[in-house]
Amino acid sequence: MSDDLQPLSPEEGVEMYLDLREGDVSETTLMNHGYRLNPFLDFCEEHDIDNLNDVTGRTLYKYYSYKKGAIKPVTLDNYLTTLRVALDLWADIDAVEEGLREKVPLPNLKPQDDVRDRVLRGDRAKEILNGLDTFNYASRDHVIMLILWHTGMRTGSIYSLDVDDYDPEEPCLKLRHRPEEGTPLKNEENGERDVSLSHPVAAVIDDYLAKNHYEVTDEYGREPLISSSQGRLSKGAYRTSIYAVTRPCEWGACPHAEVDPDDCRPADRRDKASRCPSTVSPHDIRRGAITESLNDGVPVEIVSERMNVSVDVLDKHYDKRTHRERMEVRRRVLREVR
Repeated sequence: MSDDLQPLSPEEGVEMYLDLREGDVSETTLMNHGYRLNPFLDFCEEHDIDNLNDVTGRTLYKYYSYKKGAIKPVTLDNYLTTLRVALDLWADIDAVEEGLREKVPLPNLKPQDDVRDRVLRGDRAKEILNGLDTFNYASRDHVIMLILWHTGMRTGSIYSLDVDDYDPEEPCLKLRHRPEEGTPLKNEENGERDVSLSHPVAAVIDDYLAKNHYEVTDEYGREPLISSSQGRLSKGAYRTSIYAVTRPCEWGACPHAEVDPDDCRPADRRDKASRCPSTVSPHDIRRGAITESLNDGVPVEIVSERMNVSVDVLDKHYDKRTHRERMEVRRRVLREVR
């Protein structure tokens, strides 16, 4: 460690990095940068690194090895690319050695690596929802998982919903683009739509609103559908919720035989659930919901409109059916027309 470096904790370093980027990038991008740096903070905590001055090329190699194999190459590339940018800032403020960013290993991505194939399958989604229905009925976790699975909407879409956007009579959810009030939709006005709900799903939402919903308003005077005691639930909290409920040990046996449950931090701590290799993200649920709809024989054009994704993008990134599943759908359609 150089004598010219000034002490800075990893947590303070990440906070300073995010403060510096605020205003230069969108709120969503800034949130993504924070999310990509969280695993590095976990690594530092596990390895007793409480001063960025102590980070060396060997440290970065260990971090690369720590994450390699646990996540997809494209995700690892995103994490490390963001870390390289952060290291630039930390070098500028004398927290790490100049040029340390060049020592960050990057994975060799193949052309197909940008097509993400992690997906929540229908049988596992049903197991999770059955568990929530039995043990956490009409809880916030239950409603989040239920809406994401049955509508396939993005996290930004469920985040935008107010109580007034829920129509219990139809029943449906109304998605509207409101950037001036902090809830833009990804495709702006083109993302606006009404999404139908089944009556059983609506019944759970009704019970959540009656029993477990915080009746609060956000800074714009709107009453969010999914709320915390502080107001509109943060997007990060949605991810935490999904990581927590999709841990296999929540509803059954752990599939990782080498893991001692007493020493498993993802099992023991909700805020570490994302580190379980079998947990899934909200976007994996979206892929699963789209795939399940296609398996059910819903025409691709209907899925495209309901999930707000073009047919081309749906085919490349979201349709995760096997060849056998596609054959079974064709078989059912052919039976109906003959």
